[in-house]
Amino acid sequence: MVTVEVGIRTNEARQLLNKYKIEKLPVVDKNFRLQGLITMKDIEKSKQHPYSSKDSQGRLIAAAAIGVGNDMLERLDSLIKHGLDLVFIDTAHAHSKKVIESVKTIKRKYKKLEIVVGNIATAEAAKALISAGVDSLKVGIGPGSICTTRIIAGIGVPQMTAIMDVVSIAKKSNIPVIADGGIKYSGDITKALAAGADCVMIGNLLAGTDESPGDLVLYQGRSYKTYRGMGSVEAMKDGSRDRYNQDDIIDSKLVPEGIEGRVPYRGATSKVIFQLVGGLKAGMGYTGSKNLIDLKKAKFLKLTGAGLKESHVHDVDISREAPNYTLD
Repeated sequence: MVTVEVGIRTNEARQLLNKYKIEKLPVVDKNFRLQGLITMKDIEKSKQHPYSSKDSQGRLIAAAAIGVGNDMLERLDSLIKHGLDLVFIDTAHAHSKKVIESVKTIKRKYKKLEIVVGNIATAEAAKALISAGVDSLKVGIGPGSICTTRIIAGIGVPQMTAIMDVVSIAKKSNIPVIADGGIKYSGDITKALAAGADCVMIGNLLAGTDESPGDLVLYQGRSYKTYRGMGSVEAMKDGSRDRYNQDDIIDSKLVPEGIEGRVPYRGATSKVIFQLVGGLKAGMGYTGSKNLIDLKKAKFLKLTGAGLKESHVHDVDISREAPNYTLD
């Protein structure tokens, strides 16, 4: 049997696989104890996806979201046993005593586990959660296309303001910020990152893709995929009610903060992401930003309603849809 020692380089492994016409290459230590396995398929995947986030064992990074209910630690313990790399504490309102205490509890038990907490929308919330020990923050209360929190509860902060306010505190402690919601076009990604966010979280733009979980439906001769918010009635019935502090509420008494709907079918996720990345690159080109750090130096100006109308397609009927633009 052909074996190799720990630390072998990818090119050397490939040469051995080709030389002996084998598909698997056991990796052993000095005592010939098995430490891993290299396959040609692994090598090809690494070449095709060089920027994949992987752990020390070469596995894709795995994260999971939990709430702050009574079974929080039980769920987390089980996830840790199965190789969890980082955890999201996912609530509609993370600037609360229960969330802050939960972060402290988790950090006491699992000091090295990275915790992402959201959602928040203010500098005060960022201060409180950073003091509790979070490793990253998620920003956005009410900007999502299927969210009704700002209307039903009357609570929320415009997303750009929320990002800037949270970043003003988070950057002092080198805490990454995720902009969650409100991304309708690729240009919104550019603006979110320029405002200080380190990455964005997207729902609507990817909800119509092949890989999304929604059902494919035909409506008025066009293909759509179903899409629902975590605060919609059906999602709450299926298990998200604790996110909105309605754990003990019976189904008929639930107060939703989201809706169910449909979005146009978009095909493969890769095609959508290609357009989103292309738009971001264009934005960086216009601002002279050679990297994302430079993009954060971009300047903003206020836009009036008339200016926004002028920014969109106007005075023409669209005869052929673009892959990265729709006009509602």
